Amino acid sequence: MARPTTKSDLIDAATQSFNDLYTLVYSIPADKREELFPFDDRDKKISDVLMHLHEWHKMLLKWYKVGMSGGKPDMPAPGYTWRELPALNQQIWSSVQAYSLEEAEQLLKKSHEEVLTLVHQHSEEEIFTKKYYKWTKTSHLASYFISNLSSHYNWAIKKIKKYKRSLS
Repeated sequence: MARPTTKSDLIDAATQSFNDLYTLVYSIPADKREELFPFDDRDKKISDVLMHLHEWHKMLLKWYKVGMSGGKPDMPAPGYTWRELPALNQQIWSSVQAYSLEEAEQLLKKSHEEVLTLVHQHSEEEIFTKKYYKWTKTSHLASYFISNLSSHYNWAIKKIKKYKRSLS
C-alpha cells in the first residue's frame, strides 16, 4: 500500500494494517502464539512486538499532548535522541517483559483507538500541512501518525510472518 496522502487514506491504511496484524496473529495456532521466536531478534515473541507498538503509541500520545499544549515534547523519549533508537527500543523491550499476550493485545487495541481518535479530530489541512504545528518542526502531523500506525504495523507484520514461516 502506498504512503497515505489524505486523511481518509491514513485512516484506511491504519485500519487495514491493524486488522491484518491481528488476522495474522490469530492465524497462528493458539499454542504457538506465546512461544519464543526461533531466530535471534530483539523481540523474542509476539507479545514483545505488540507491546513495542503500544509503547510507541504511548510516546506519540505524549508528544501530541505536550506539543498541542504549546510545549516542546521530548522526542523520541526523555534521555534519547533519534540516533539512539536501538537503545530506546531495547529499553522498551526490557520494560514490557511482564505482559502476557492477552494484555498486550488489549493495550495495543486501546492505544490504537486513542491514536485514531486524534486523527479523526483533525482536518486534512492540519494533518498534511508541513509546519502547521510548531512542535512538528519541518514535518507534518501525518508523518507521526503514519509512522506509528500503518508503517509500524507493517513492520510488525513482517516480523510475525517470519515467526509463522518458522513454524512450517
